[in-house]
Amino acid sequence: MTLTTARPRSEVAALADQLLAGWLKLEGRDEPPPSSPELPAERLRLGERVLLDRDAGELREVPGGYVRRRLRTPAPHGTDQVTITVASAGPAGPTWVRLEAEQLAAGPGVRAGGRVPVPELARTLLPLLDATDGPVRIGDAPRVVRPAGVEALIDELCDPERTLPVVVASLPPATTTDGWLEGTGSQLTRQLTGLAALYLLDHEALPLFNVALEYHKVYGGAVRTYLPEVDPASRADGGRHPVLPRHRIEEDVRRAAALLAREPGRLAAELPLPALLAAVPVYQPPAEAPVRSRAVAGHERTAGAGHRSADTAERQARADELQRVRHSLHRSRRRERLLIAVGEEQRTALRRANAQVQVLSGRLCTARPTDGSPVSFGELVGRFDEFPLLEFTGDQKEALALDGQCDGTGWARLTWDGLTALQEYAAAAVRGEAHGDFKQWCEHTPDGCHRFPPRKAVRGESRTVESHTKWKRERMLPVPECVDSSRRAFMGAHLRIGGGRTAPRLHYLDDCSGSGRIYVGYIGLHLTNTRTN
Repeated sequence: MTLTTARPRSEVAALADQLLAGWLKLEGRDEPPPSSPELPAERLRLGERVLLDRDAGELREVPGGYVRRRLRTPAPHGTDQVTITVASAGPAGPTWVRLEAEQLAAGPGVRAGGRVPVPELARTLLPLLDATDGPVRIGDAPRVVRPAGVEALIDELCDPERTLPVVVASLPPATTTDGWLEGTGSQLTRQLTGLAALYLLDHEALPLFNVALEYHKVYGGAVRTYLPEVDPASRADGGRHPVLPRHRIEEDVRRAAALLAREPGRLAAELPLPALLAAVPVYQPPAEAPVRSRAVAGHERTAGAGHRSADTAERQARADELQRVRHSLHRSRRRERLLIAVGEEQRTALRRANAQVQVLSGRLCTARPTDGSPVSFGELVGRFDEFPLLEFTGDQKEALALDGQCDGTGWARLTWDGLTALQEYAAAAVRGEAHGDFKQWCEHTPDGCHRFPPRKAVRGESRTVESHTKWKRERMLPVPECVDSSRRAFMGAHLRIGGGRTAPRLHYLDDCSGSGRIYVGYIGLHLTNTRTN
């Protein structure tokens, strides 16, 4: 927990001492004596395996001072340690308060307990501090947001000085504000004390909030964690702020509370320390050498002081390195968010360009029947490269033979229409925007694209044809080796060219999800089935 308060350093330290003493008394431990300015560092033994370290002094390299308290108490698998550090630059200006809770293992082969619970000191101290994180007030319980407070909440979410998450809960339908706060809310936010700002939108404020934050909504009893640097205009940024749905909360409130606290806890551990707290020196416990005689005692104190000084320097170097790593990680995460935002802008621009291309392609295709459509299959075969996502693998002679029929010109134009629609469908399918097969595309052709009659697009052959060895073999048509190692594939999907059940056919294989192309294996007279001979 890292926060600021307007209270002076000495007052915050006195509050911490008072609360620690009260807690120790309730636990049946010895109460510590009042701290003395003459003892800048001291270690107090207040019972079996109960240690209280107290120190105070000047900050490193910057003006100001600090007060620190560290309490260690026995735990089932080791030791619970709570450290509170208070630092300020002087009488004026804010006071920084940092509270850390840890579980220390009993030895190298012993594993400490699981998640560290919020210490009681945080719950009792936080309400007394009027603490803030930049512009955001941090309390120990959710604050109710009415319609008049929606704008202020959004300002807090978007404020660049905020470093802690803001957790916003939506009130479930038919639930009262007091009922939620006293029931689900108190259990759900118990592990967030000091780690996040907490809010609850009432029924009237909820729609106003969601209208203002189109890509960052929360509703239906869900809870959303808004990480720092919210960009309300970015759809991509919306995915960065996790949502805990209502059904997960109601299934198991305790598990939901643990899930909700995970991200704020990670963020609190990774954030670089503010400059004043980073300037607090590492703790150096006082000497505890036994006194045998004056000469021996003096020698032991001197040797012990030298050893402690080297150990302190090493621990200080590790603490400074950890601070540098935190800064580096923080900068990397900010760069990552920037790159994601830039990538989303580029994808949006690309989608718009593709939409414009589709509109223009549709207009061009509409104009082709009177301005550019082939009048024969000979011309059609020669212009097949105008469809970059289609590949003709069949025998051209079968297609050219259609030119000798009485309806050859009309068939050629209808075939061209089918190929044009297949090309537009393939372009959408490769982008993942087709939402179905070619039959569905024809039934729901997007605006601006060429329309091909859905009744002329057939998904596959009848069961009779597929089970007939000879007829099925006719429809095993050429494909590249990358599609099938045998260089043949069954092409049951086809387009009806012209009217009548025995009219010409165009057989194809849709491999947009594989090689990203459609293979046209046959254009010609109707292949053999029950109605042909």
